[in-house]
Amino acid sequence: MLVIAAASAIIWYWPAGEWERVDTRFTLCGERGSQACVIDGDTFMIGRRKIRITGYNAPELNGECPAEIALAKQSRNGLRDWLNADPFQMSGGDDPPYDQYGRELRALKRANEWLSDAMLEKKLAQESGWGFERGGWCD
Repeated sequence: MLVIAAASAIIWYWPAGEWERVDTRFTLCGERGSQACVIDGDTFMIGRRKIRITGYNAPELNGECPAEIALAKQSRNGLRDWLNADPFQMSGGDDPPYDQYGRELRALKRANEWLSDAMLEKKLAQESGWGFERGGWCD
């Protein structure tokens, strides 16, 4: 919980000019020939870089119940579709923070649309940060 809160706080204070533009095609990880792929609803890879998206929490593919697993697949596909819609920008520039698993922590946006808002709006994820409980996908 503390890591998520810290990541959320970091994103709010990020300098506005440190954004990396991404214009590549994403597949689901495990498909042949992919240099950029989506692992799950809040994590993807570009080459050897593993990136955890901040601002929301997605259900797990190895979830606690069939409902969570089904939603996790929808969330993963939703992320892939958003990434492939048009070029986007990632916060953090050349020196982003990392989580305890070695993943880059990034916020994503396209023009005035934040990925976190899109995922929450489509009910493919839940809020994260201070005061939000994780899970509950099986209720």
